[in-house]
Amino acid sequence: MTITSFPIVGIVLAVVSALLLTIANFLQSRGVARAATGGAGIGAVGFWRLARDPIWLVGGALFGLAILVQLAALAFAPLMVVQPVGVVALVFASLLTALVTRTRPRWREVISIAVCVVSLGVFVSVAAAVSEQTTITDTQLIAVLIVLLAVLALTFGALAVFRRRRTPAVVYVLLGGLYSGFVATLGKTVILRVQTAIRHRDDVLDETNLLTIACAAGIAVAGALSIWFVQTAHTVNNPQVVVAGLTVVDPFVAVVLGITVLQEAASAPVWSFAVFAVTGTAAIAGVWALAREQPAEASAGGAPADASTRTSG
Repeated sequence: MTITSFPIVGIVLAVVSALLLTIANFLQSRGVARAATGGAGIGAVGFWRLARDPIWLVGGALFGLAILVQLAALAFAPLMVVQPVGVVALVFASLLTALVTRTRPRWREVISIAVCVVSLGVFVSVAAAVSEQTTITDTQLIAVLIVLLAVLALTFGALAVFRRRRTPAVVYVLLGGLYSGFVATLGKTVILRVQTAIRHRDDVLDETNLLTIACAAGIAVAGALSIWFVQTAHTVNNPQVVVAGLTVVDPFVAVVLGITVLQEAASAPVWSFAVFAVTGTAAIAGVWALAREQPAEASAGGAPADASTRTSG
């Protein structure tokens, strides 16, 4: 088995990124729990407090490092192979929570995590065998940016319509993972396009390179929103649920875009799509079950006991 036929380097880097993400979320959850005021989520005052919290800052640095390692992994393997590997963060999160709280995970929690890990393990194995890296065309990049704009419109439209209603805690986790998935997808396109530009020594500010710059701007917007929703999610969920959402919703979005827009599975057999659908659905169901199983007591990250009843703005 070679790196060409099975991108081992990319998978190893993705595992390292998952470990960094787990620790980062744990530390940031502790910082957010101290900065959150009332039930209004993270406002300007809260972020100012976070900026002075050394634990949160270390968590933020590790979060940034996790993103860089993940982007490095994308340079070695297709998007739909690398992103799902992050589900191992669920295992790391469970072990860290058990270690910090000195309690054993509930058996239903263990089952939920096992469903996620096994499902995405099968997904990654099949994806690694049938997917391939392809050159990102201008049309494909424009399509990704259009999808991002549509998602932005839907997100803010829905938040405006339902602003006076209680928002389920898990929604912030899902939104954080959603935009994180766009960061990974756009990051992959930038990596491939920069590699192509360097190979052809293309440093002219033409239409192609302008699109690459637009893609970088999309990464900034999606990244900022992902950070905002993740920090808000920390005020209404414990770290394990946040990690679960990021490691399942993120790859789900990235894989869908990788298959439909980037054409990474263009030559994949029909049966593989059935496997993707079944395992992807099972993994999402596992995350939802994990969120439902989390106790209301204070978590390892220090989330408040009444977090599940809070709303954001």
